[in-house]
Amino acid sequence: MFMGEYQHSVDEKGRMIIPAKFRDALGPQFVVTRGLDNCLFVYPKEEWAILEQKLKSLSLMKSDARAFTRFFFSGATECELDKQGRINIPNTLCEYANLDKDCVVLGVSNRVEIWSKQVWASYFKQSESSFNEIAEKLVDFNFDL
Repeated sequence: MFMGEYQHSVDEKGRMIIPAKFRDALGPQFVVTRGLDNCLFVYPKEEWAILEQKLKSLSLMKSDARAFTRFFFSGATECELDKQGRINIPNTLCEYANLDKDCVVLGVSNRVEIWSKQVWASYFKQSESSFNEIAEKLVDFNFDL
């Protein structure tokens, strides 16, 4: 399980250090792709395989399923850590997530998320005010904290 928030930076070549606490759980190779809310999702290979099977089960007859599958898989790239614990994030993914220098790396249960520091701060501020409302809605789904 991934958890925690870490401040890092992306250099001019698109390289970023993955927090040491996440490296073993991610394994030697993992997948980085476009995430929701303009961040990047990072999945260990095992979690990626589970997600891939779920997406394969979506009906190709539904345009939303085709669009989401294209969005998700076309941005995916396999990464591995270099000797300094860094990954090289492709330009297309850096552009999608607005990664230019300062970033935030989050552990979110079965995945890691990479956010632009500015985008994360804005998202967090906006979401923080509705956190109680969101928690109340989750109770309707038999989810209890």
